[in-house]
Amino acid sequence: MLIDTHAHLDYPDFAPDFDDVLKRAHDAGVTRIITIGTSVASSRRAVEVAERHSNVFAVIGVHPTSVAESDEDVITPLRELAKSPRVAAIGETGLDYHHLPSRQVARERKTQVFARALQGETEEEIEAEIHDGAEKAKQASLFQQQLDLASELQLNVVIHQRDAWIDTLEIMLPYEGKLRGVFHCFGGTSEQANDVLKMNHLVSFTGIVTFKNGASVRNVAAQLSLGEFMVETDCPYLAPVPFRGKRCEPAHTRLVAESIATARGISVEEIARSTTEKAENFLRFNR
Repeated sequence: MLIDTHAHLDYPDFAPDFDDVLKRAHDAGVTRIITIGTSVASSRRAVEVAERHSNVFAVIGVHPTSVAESDEDVITPLRELAKSPRVAAIGETGLDYHHLPSRQVARERKTQVFARALQGETEEEIEAEIHDGAEKAKQASLFQQQLDLASELQLNVVIHQRDAWIDTLEIMLPYEGKLRGVFHCFGGTSEQANDVLKMNHLVSFTGIVTFKNGASVRNVAAQLSLGEFMVETDCPYLAPVPFRGKRCEPAHTRLVAESIATARGISVEEIARSTTEKAENFLRFNR
């Protein structure tokens, strides 16, 4: 028995064959699926999916890259959605600095560090860095509001972090003892994983552990103790080998678990047992 702890079943990718997707998951031993909201509208759809299917639960939240399109008040509708007994956690929320304005300018101009050192910053780059600060502040505020809501509702949190490691940990520090987080789609180092675990949080692994260039993440998954991590797909993204480049779906959770089991030299049943137990303890399945 496996639990896909991070899927996006409300995405249009699954509309054409939704029932078949659920059947393939069941046939692969994936008995529960957690569908994750990325905006208020997405969270609403996630709850609707969970309320229609007994093996699906919802996590509600606003993704950091959705901050620009979000209403000023996202907490009121999220608090209302959280009344559903199908809501298992808050998220995904966090920080994402990968698409900051300055990075976009650098990509468009193909600016190199050495060239910038010689030429100095352009007016366009300086303006982009100012916008960076505003974007980071908005993301941090949205993140903190959702952490406050999770603490209020006594729910745990699904964390999205990309290129913002230190800031993410700093924002979460005051919430120690109030809630726990899972750093989903973990792709960091053993040291970073240990930083998370010391704060009583968890990590979760995706199909990246099956990739040829995913050896470092696979090694982290092999080194952690059982009970310190969960498994997920992040579908429709990050399809594991041999489906890489195609649509990912919850049935592929088994391939993630099998890859970790092989790396650890244990059975997939042991991975299934430990990750399911951890998910059942971390997520609120029955209220």
